[in-house]
Amino acid sequence: MFLRGLWGYLPANILQGLIGFATLMVFTRVLSPEDYGRYALAFGISSLAQTVFFTWIEAAMARFYPSESHTDATAPELYGTVYRLFAMIAVVFTLICALGLWLWPLHGALKMAMGLSLGCVIFRSLIKLVQEQRRSEGRVGAASILDMIQTAGGFGLGVMCATLGLGGASPIVGGGLIALMCLPFVAREDWGRALKGRFSAEKAKTYAHYGFPVSASLILTLALYTVDRFLIAYFLNDAEAGAYHAGFSLASRILDVLFIWFGAAGGPAMVHALEHEGEDGLKQVAALQLRTMAFVLFPAVGGLIMVAPSLGTLLIGEGLRQQALLVTPLISLGALFSGLNTYYFLQAFTLAKRTRLLIVAMAIPAVSNVALNVLLIPVMGLMGAALASCISFGLGLIGSWLLGLRTLALPVHWADLARPLLAVAVMMGAVALLPTFGLPIVDLVIRGTTGVLVYGALAIALNLNNIRAPAQKIVNRLRDKVFA
Repeated sequence: MFLRGLWGYLPANILQGLIGFATLMVFTRVLSPEDYGRYALAFGISSLAQTVFFTWIEAAMARFYPSESHTDATAPELYGTVYRLFAMIAVVFTLICALGLWLWPLHGALKMAMGLSLGCVIFRSLIKLVQEQRRSEGRVGAASILDMIQTAGGFGLGVMCATLGLGGASPIVGGGLIALMCLPFVAREDWGRALKGRFSAEKAKTYAHYGFPVSASLILTLALYTVDRFLIAYFLNDAEAGAYHAGFSLASRILDVLFIWFGAAGGPAMVHALEHEGEDGLKQVAALQLRTMAFVLFPAVGGLIMVAPSLGTLLIGEGLRQQALLVTPLISLGALFSGLNTYYFLQAFTLAKRTRLLIVAMAIPAVSNVALNVLLIPVMGLMGAALASCISFGLGLIGSWLLGLRTLALPVHWADLARPLLAVAVMMGAVALLPTFGLPIVDLVIRGTTGVLVYGALAIALNLNNIRAPAQKIVNRLRDKVFA
C-alpha cells in the first residue's frame, strides 16, 4: 500500500511543487505589495481557524475509518457522527467569525480579505474530509486526482479573482471556490452514508479525545514556524526577518513537497497495517518507509545545500539574497529533522491513539526554539536564528523518538540511515570540486546532474533501498531496445 501510494501521489506532489513556485512568482506580481501582505495575514488566520475548529474531525476520519470499515464497509456510525459534528462546528464557527468581524474596529481591504478567507474555511475543510477518507481507504487515484484539481483549479481561480479586484483574499478564495465546485461531484457518496448513519455520542467523545490533541500539536507547529520571524524583527529589523523568510522558503519549499508526498502515502499505509496485520505488520511497513525516506530525502537535502547559491540567484531578489543564502544550509538540515519527526516519529502517538503525547512532543521544539532564539539572535544575528531552528527541530525529533519507545516503538535501523548518509557525503564532496561557470542556470544544471549521477552510482554500488535489482532490470531493457 505504501509503495503504491508513493507512485500514485507522485504526480499530485510534482504539481504542488510547480504551483507553489508559480504562486510565489505570479501573485507577487499580480497583487500589490500591500495586498500580498494582506494575503499572508489572511492565510495565516484562516489556517489557524481551520486547525482550531476542523482539523480534529479530519484527523478522526483518517485514523478511525480503517478500523470501523473493517467490520462494516460503509462505517455508518463514523459517517453519521463525523458529519453531524462537522455541521454543528460549522454553525458555531460561522457565528464566531461573523461576530468577530462585526466587532473588529478596522475597515477596508484587510477586513474584506479576512472575511472572504474565513468564509472559505468550511468548504476547504469539507473537501479535506473527503480526501482523508479516500486516502484511508487506499483509493490513491481518487485522492490524487482530487488533490491535483484542487491545486491547479485553486491557482487558476485565484489568478482570476486577483484580476477581478478581490485583492489579498484572491488566492484563498480561489481555493475555496474550487472546493465548493468539486463537493457536489465527489462528496455525494459521503453525504449519503452520513444521512444513513446515526449519531453516536460515545464515538463523538472518542473522536474528540483523539482529535483535540492533534489540533493542539498543529497549533504548536504553526507557532514554531512563525515565532522566529517576530523575534528577528524585534532583535534586528524587518529587513533581516524578510531575508530569513526568503532563505526559509528556499529551503523548505522543495522538502515540504517531498515530505507531504511521503505523508500522503505513509500515514494511511501504517494505519492499515496496524489495523489489519497487527504490530508485526506495522513494523515491516514502517521500516520500509523510513528506509525509503532516507534514500530520497538525505540526497535531496545534500543536493539543495550544494545548489542553493545558483537556485537562490534565480529565485531570490538581490537585496535579500546574500543573507538568505547564509542561513539556507542550517534551515535545510532543520527542515529534514522536522519532516522526519512529523511524518515518521510522531506517527507513533496517532497510531497508538495517545494523541495527548503529541502536545508534549511538540512542546519540546516549540519551547526550545523560543529560548534558543532569544539567546542566540542578539549574539549571532540570522545565523543564530537558523542554528536555533536546526537545534530545536533536532531536539524535537529526539524527544519524539524517546517518547515513542514507551508508546509504540517504530523501528529505526541505523544501517539504513548510515549508508545513504555516506553516499550523500561523497556526492557533496564531488559537487564541491566542480568549478563555478558564472551563469546560475548553467551551474544549477551541471551541479544538479553531477549530484544525481554520483548518488545514483553509489546507490547501486551500496544497494541502497534494494535498488540494485530494479536498476538492473531497467538497464537490461534499455540494452535490449538498443540492440533491437
